Amino acid sequence: MPSSSGDLNAGSRGGGRSVEFFDQINKASIVMLEEGGLVPHPMAASIADGIGQVIAKESASGSPRSADYLDFEPKLMAVVGQDASRLHIGRSRQDIGATIARMSLRDGLLSEYEALVASRKKLLAIAGQHKQTVIPAYTHGVQAQPTTFAHYLLAWESAVARLCERLQQAYQRINNSPLGAAALGTSSFPIDRKRLAVLLGFDGLIENSYDANHIASTDSSLEVASALQISAIQLGQFAQDLHAQYAAPSPWLMLSEGKLTGVSSLMPQKRNPAALEQLRTQCSIMVGDMQTVFLLSHNNRPGMFDSRSYDPVPSTRPLQVYGLFLEVLDGLVVDRDRALAEVNADYATTSGIADALLRTADVPFRIGHHYASTLTNYGRSHGLKLNEIPYAEAARIYEAEAKQDFPLDEAEFKQTISAEQMVFGSRGIGGPQLAEVTRMLADGHSKMKPDLDWLKSRKDRLAAAESALNTAVAALAADARANGSASR
Repeated sequence: MPSSSGDLNAGSRGGGRSVEFFDQINKASIVMLEEGGLVPHPMAASIADGIGQVIAKESASGSPRSADYLDFEPKLMAVVGQDASRLHIGRSRQDIGATIARMSLRDGLLSEYEALVASRKKLLAIAGQHKQTVIPAYTHGVQAQPTTFAHYLLAWESAVARLCERLQQAYQRINNSPLGAAALGTSSFPIDRKRLAVLLGFDGLIENSYDANHIASTDSSLEVASALQISAIQLGQFAQDLHAQYAAPSPWLMLSEGKLTGVSSLMPQKRNPAALEQLRTQCSIMVGDMQTVFLLSHNNRPGMFDSRSYDPVPSTRPLQVYGLFLEVLDGLVVDRDRALAEVNADYATTSGIADALLRTADVPFRIGHHYASTLTNYGRSHGLKLNEIPYAEAARIYEAEAKQDFPLDEAEFKQTISAEQMVFGSRGIGGPQLAEVTRMLADGHSKMKPDLDWLKSRKDRLAAAESALNTAVAALAADARANGSASR
């Protein structure tokens, strides 16, 4: 709960690595204060060593540690003395809290990004195995046209790539430091905010000190929550799309039996798609989690306690969802013959008839479309599949409708209603034809490298900053120990 002064943000309920980030902030502060001459070197060295002692003692005890500065300062003073309070020069729990929140956001974002990239790799790998696997595609939940399983998976890979792009863009705005803003108007001390940013691995500053703590802290969390909520909705749609297959007696797409499936306690024949149900459920809960981030910020004045957690958008559930998504992809089992049989059992290729009539005989599209619809009704009413309708009957229906000779011979008609011909004869950019799927696969792989490079560069930069910070603090602390001034 906030203190009576109202200065404490939601750090007491923060999760993740908030205490670790708090430690880094304290280390960065004493290094900056010493470098800027705001704390004399011997005193800064003593404080640096005291920070290390408190961290080591608390870590060794195994007790929960607090990221609240007012809990930490008495412990530091017990080691260093009253001068330990100089660590807090030009700071407030406001800017400490805003900085911890940003460090938590970027940490979670990079983990989420890495998990999404892993799923993109998997989608591309599976798609590469199914460039010629013809499957039914659906609109309104009804079979619409044939495509390939590769084409279908590449659509989802494109969606996940956009999620990665959103997270990259969000990172650019998140990785800016609020530290040194104090409560909201900086302080009378010449705090080197740029040096603090470098020490903590930030790319820059949120310059306006009021914005840094009270406004940017809200919209940064909302931006990440929005991107994650979109991902939850999309992966929930994916789960539901696959789940629909289980309504058929002989699905063409299933999960491998084992940990991804469950069995009925009563009906031994059932193989329940447990992982799909769990993925869909967790995605729904994740949407709720992200909505909570919005609701906590809604109708609040800047600087209020409600939405100011040290861990404003926890990554636990997103990482759980992305991990389960990857497991589902690993467990996909495609029956190629069943998929093609399902296409051929319906009338999904009739739209190709209207195209063929227009393309080869200049028959107006609407006339061809009406003919294809009439042919569909005829076949279904007679219990026939499209490829079982006799050519002579197909020609008769056309001639009765159009009042002219049927312009397709038998070979042309059979080729027109072939699922393989419709799929692999497509010519538009981004279609399911082999050349386009091959191109899109190559494009997906080529885009993966810069995304992996981006991830590595961000992680390397943060690791390098932390290493440099620890080296600087260790050097200060070593001076204190050498001079015997680390404790009273």
